[in-house]
Amino acid sequence: MACPCVNGDPMRLPSMDPHPRRPRRPGHPLASRGFTLIELIVVLAIIALLASIVAPRYFRSVDNAREATLKTSLNVMRDAIDKYAADRGTYPDSLDELVQRGYLRQVPEDPLTGRRDSWQMLAAKPGSATPGRVADVRSGASGRGQDGQPYSSW
Repeated sequence: MACPCVNGDPMRLPSMDPHPRRPRRPGHPLASRGFTLIELIVVLAIIALLASIVAPRYFRSVDNAREATLKTSLNVMRDAIDKYAADRGTYPDSLDELVQRGYLRQVPEDPLTGRRDSWQMLAAKPGSATPGRVADVRSGASGRGQDGQPYSSW
């Protein structure tokens, strides 16, 4: 009986694998397992193109959200000031007084400056029937909104 050895070496037996590994030839479907440099560059170019389209829209939506939050905060504080004036017959001396008297839970943060102490408080107009130091409130942020109006005039 003949030895099932490979090349006469008794330590090397043929593989039981029905598909033994063979060296791959160029052009064979499984010849290359990685990506070429050109393929990587094309994929990166597509990703960069998509990012350049999405990024401006993202930042515009963030600005829209900040402006909407600013308008809401201003409306809430102005409503609280008006209710305070209607109840007490005078405007408050500070925004903190609105919190102390229960008209606001807390002074909101200005979404553009990120601070609670940057609000600009406007006193009642001279000759007004209702006295007080805080008749209106504005944002302390510099710059203009997307509509071209300065934030300090909202």
